[in-house]
Amino acid sequence: RCVRERALQERAELPARVGEREVAAAERELGFRLPQLLVRLYQEVANGGFGPEYFLLPLVGEGRTAIAEYGPCEYWPHGLLPILDWGCGMYAAVDCLDPDAPVLLFEPNAGPDDWANAWFTDAPSLAQWLNSWLDGTGWWEEEVMMAEDAPEPQPWPDAARRLGS
Repeated sequence: RCVRERALQERAELPARVGEREVAAAERELGFRLPQLLVRLYQEVANGGFGPEYFLLPLVGEGRTAIAEYGPCEYWPHGLLPILDWGCGMYAAVDCLDPDAPVLLFEPNAGPDDWANAWFTDAPSLAQWLNSWLDGTGWWEEEVMMAEDAPEPQPWPDAARRLGS
């Protein structure tokens, strides 16, 4: 409820919500289940168009969607669903294979020799990531980013293993 209220404060009109059939079809296409909280966001808030800075990608529909952006390859592990495009090749992604559904940051701009070095832990869970948006403490907030004691992104410890599988 808090997420929908905040989303409506930021945008007068939100995209339509996603139904059970669309979620089931998305999960079939992806080949894995979505975390329950992510499903609830798409079903109870909107099909994207809300959240930090650039807004969550729609799950399904025409154009750029989380489903369309997903594609395991040499630098993108299976089971990580992109949910937000930060721009400049950076994405927020939910690890749908981890029960805690951590949110990861893909930051390829340093041109890593090893793609595992482009993955960082953004939040230990989707719930915590959403709370940091709700309370204004996310790294993307200007005051947080510019603070002298701003936290450095921490490498995702599972990156090498997940990229190798």
